[in-house]
Amino acid sequence: MTSSTPQSSPRSLAGQLVAGIDSSTQSCKVVIRDAETGALKRFGSAPHPDGTEVDPGAWWDALQVAVSAAGGLDDVAAVAVGGQQHGMVALDADGNVVRSALLWNDTRSAGAALDLIDELGEGDAEAGARAWAEQVGVVPVASFTITKLRWLAQHEPENAAKVAAVALPHDWLTWRLAGDGPGSGADGLERLTTDRSDASGTGYFDAASGEYRFDLLERAFGRRIGVPQVVAPGAVARTTDTFVLGAGAGDNAGAALGLGMGAGDVAISIGTSGVVSAVSDASVSDPEGLVAGFADATGRYLPLACTLNGSRVFDAVGRLLSVDHQEFAALALSAPAGADGLTFVPYLEGERTPNKPDASGALHGVRLGNTTPAHVARAAVEGVLCSLADGLGALQAQGVPVERVLLIGGAAQSAAVRQIAPAVLGVPVTVPQPGEYVADGAARQAAWALSGADQPPEWGLAGAKEYDVPAERDASLTDRYAQAREMTFGA
Repeated sequence: MTSSTPQSSPRSLAGQLVAGIDSSTQSCKVVIRDAETGALKRFGSAPHPDGTEVDPGAWWDALQVAVSAAGGLDDVAAVAVGGQQHGMVALDADGNVVRSALLWNDTRSAGAALDLIDELGEGDAEAGARAWAEQVGVVPVASFTITKLRWLAQHEPENAAKVAAVALPHDWLTWRLAGDGPGSGADGLERLTTDRSDASGTGYFDAASGEYRFDLLERAFGRRIGVPQVVAPGAVARTTDTFVLGAGAGDNAGAALGLGMGAGDVAISIGTSGVVSAVSDASVSDPEGLVAGFADATGRYLPLACTLNGSRVFDAVGRLLSVDHQEFAALALSAPAGADGLTFVPYLEGERTPNKPDASGALHGVRLGNTTPAHVARAAVEGVLCSLADGLGALQAQGVPVERVLLIGGAAQSAAVRQIAPAVLGVPVTVPQPGEYVADGAARQAAWALSGADQPPEWGLAGAKEYDVPAERDASLTDRYAQAREMTFGA
């Protein structure tokens, strides 16, 4: 199902521009970069609507605004799209969107995920989880596309009957940029494309073999429907009159490419969600479902643990305390390590890792002496970092090497997060200069497709600072967090 690899005789990139697009949960961002050096030339952005289900047309409209703000694409030779993973874009036989897309953070399909695990294990959930991990490298949770398709089939049968093909957000935007869209018909659906990284997050694609598992797709949806062709890393997905389109990527794989990550590098991203991901030469199969065996954007793998709760926890607690981000960080740093026993379990949006979609947040160890704004702020930072430390530990348990940790995402700019992270994670952290890593990775991939080379161009990594904070892990924090989580939600 994968297209041919790029040619080995590279073309010159001198004097050409490429565009990288990051269509995330919250916004669309466009970077225009020099194809040869990676130097930033222009930038534009536009917001996306809130919610866990969104009309894909809103993404297209935001892309037009962001492209215009970036000076347009008339002088651009290649484009690639990085996008939020897992979102279900259901298309009818004419190429029309059947219903609003269900996004990765929509948890209504949690029951469908449990059913799929149980069914594959023939009533044995443990055997079912092991079978899913072995067959596609992931165990279904509400985030994955396959569970959303099951939910659609069960709860909206009239809409399900209209579905002829399913795409992911970055697939759909690449398709629209190539000139297809509503009214394209069956021929247009045949021109849908994706890449290994994003396909590996659906639940019906095996990253290790590079093949779709149509039997699992049919199990979930009840019948076979169209899926995008998987384009090889660095290959050209489509060609328009003015530019070529790269394969694109899921957002985390795009960020890894933008950061220039290699084996042994781990990125911990604290944005809307919390993500711990690593570039690996070997695929991962975790029957517990804590680590997803995704693919990266270069032909390797991207084992990943994702939480639903990231920087929005800090936003919520900041609102509760009536402070801005800077004041919140100052409060957190003014309290002692461990917040005098106050422990925050940050499952404000349910949780994906561990898989507790109906959970809510909790405070433990509340006493007269620790009910201050500073203690609550400190407990919130430690709680989010403890949940990410669990993800890092899960990757290490799968044999993923951890040599360098890159702390990225909006919350990486918080002084409190930077200062507290090494003690919670137990490793030194490196914080790269703020950047649009997903869009940069997409731009680098666009240059790769334009060059036809075997490897992406070496653009170099923006300056980074290693924060000089003791990295000896404070086991009392993570142990107390684990006890609080178990007390509230079970093991």
